[in-house]
Amino acid sequence: MLNPAKRLREKLASNEMVIGVMAIDHVWPRLVELCQQSGLDYLIVDREHGPHSDELVAQVCQVGRLADFPVLMRTVSCEMSELRRAVDLGPCGLILPAVDSIEQLDAARDALWMPPRGKRRPGGFGNQWLDDFNYETWRDDFEQYFIVIPQIETKLGLERAADIAVHPLTTALGVGPYDLSAELGCCWDPEDDIFKTAISTIREAANSARKKLWMHHAVEITKEDTFLWIGEISGILTQQFTDTRARLQGGSSQ
Repeated sequence: MLNPAKRLREKLASNEMVIGVMAIDHVWPRLVELCQQSGLDYLIVDREHGPHSDELVAQVCQVGRLADFPVLMRTVSCEMSELRRAVDLGPCGLILPAVDSIEQLDAARDALWMPPRGKRRPGGFGNQWLDDFNYETWRDDFEQYFIVIPQIETKLGLERAADIAVHPLTTALGVGPYDLSAELGCCWDPEDDIFKTAISTIREAANSARKKLWMHHAVEITKEDTFLWIGEISGILTQQFTDTRARLQGGSSQ
C-alpha cells in the first residue's frame, strides 16, 4: 500500500504544519534519510528543471518506499507518456507544472489510473507498492492515495484555478510563484499587489474546494497555509554555508 502518501494526506487533513523540500540540482539516495532525520514531511525530486536520470530517480523513490517516507516528483510536463513514465519510477505523488485546464487533469487521470477508469500501463519500480496486481488493489491501495498537485503558473491557470481545485484528481492546489509572477509582469516581486491578489485568488480556490494550498514559504503566508516547501537543496546549503562562515568570522562579510 502507498502508506507514505496515505499518512501525508492524513496529516494535511489534520491541519498540522506539513513541510518539505525540493531537490533540483542535488539529488542522491541518502537525501531521503537526511530529510527524514531532519523531521521533514516530504521530498520532491524535480525533473522539470533537474538533470536527473531515470535510474537515479528510481533509486531515490526506492529508498523512500523502503524508509516509508514520501518522495514526490515534479514532472517535465503533463503529457501522458511523461506521466506514465514518471509514475513507473515509483514516487508516491506528482507535482504537475503549468496546469491551466481541467482537460490536462483529465488526461493526467488517464495516465495515472488503471482501466476502466484510466489508461495506465504499469511497470517498473511503481509496481513495488503493491502485494498483487488485481485491479481492486490498484484502485484501493494505490490510486486513492496517490498525491497529485497541479501548479498554477500561468494567467490562464489563474483564471481557471477554481475548476482545477475541485477536479477529483487534485490533492492540493500548488503555486508556481516565480513563473506566475513573470506571467503577471512582476517578476520577481512577491510584494507586488497584482501578485498578492493572484495568490489570494488561488488560496480562495483551494479553500472553496476544501483542499490545501501548496506553496513556498517565501511567499506571504497566512495561518491557513500549512502545506509548505522551505526551499531547494542547493539554496539551503548555500545559505547554511554563508551563515556558518559569517558566524565563525564574527559576522564579518570578509
